[in-house]
Amino acid sequence: MSETTTTQVMTPKAFTATVSAITSAFGDPTRRAIYLHAREHTDGVTAAQVAEKFDLHPNVARHHLDKLAAGGYLEVTVGRTRGAKAGRPSKHYKVASKEPELELPVRTDDLVLTLLGKALAALPADKAHDIAEQVGTEYGRTMAVSLSGADPQAGHRSLRSAIQAVADALTAHGFAAHAEKKSDSLRIVTSHCPFGDVAMEHPVICAVERGMVKGMLGALYGETDPVTMGTIASGDTLCVTAV
Repeated sequence: MSETTTTQVMTPKAFTATVSAITSAFGDPTRRAIYLHAREHTDGVTAAQVAEKFDLHPNVARHHLDKLAAGGYLEVTVGRTRGAKAGRPSKHYKVASKEPELELPVRTDDLVLTLLGKALAALPADKAHDIAEQVGTEYGRTMAVSLSGADPQAGHRSLRSAIQAVADALTAHGFAAHAEKKSDSLRIVTSHCPFGDVAMEHPVICAVERGMVKGMLGALYGETDPVTMGTIASGDTLCVTAV
């Protein structure tokens, strides 16, 4: 009896999103070296330690570490370094697992998305959008923990810095997102949606992305009210969320 293998075909946009996620995390040679250095320290490393090791300014070291955390390659915990004097606890960055997830393509659970879309479609439009955004907000808060390590001071970062971190995290989840400033607002622009055909059939799913932005920003910066300015599902070229 012969075995049948099902091959999932990756669309050009999905491929671009995946490559963008990997390049964002590992495209810089110093960042690759920092990741390999972190793998050697099971207790994690701090920005100060990385700065000393690679002769970097602490802010530059922290930028590289946060990029890796946004991609899910490092996880963040907050604690005091062994032997350190009293003071504010430091962020420790350590690998989430020994091998990073570099598989292609970025995967989504089509069945769950389809069921969510159909369930939302059965509700009044305003209620469906509220629930979709709430689902995204809760998930966004969970995502933010990996970026902040549940640091109570994490909300003190600037809005621009927080939005960049959100864009990086969305890219790591297949959204191919970037941050930009237009007029008086900061925006997150997405060129690929991992919700795919489900969003085309049930555009209410797009509110989940807005909720993810809201949830992450709430944890990293403070309460905001993101507004959807355009979605691929409604026929726009890009998905745009303004803050």
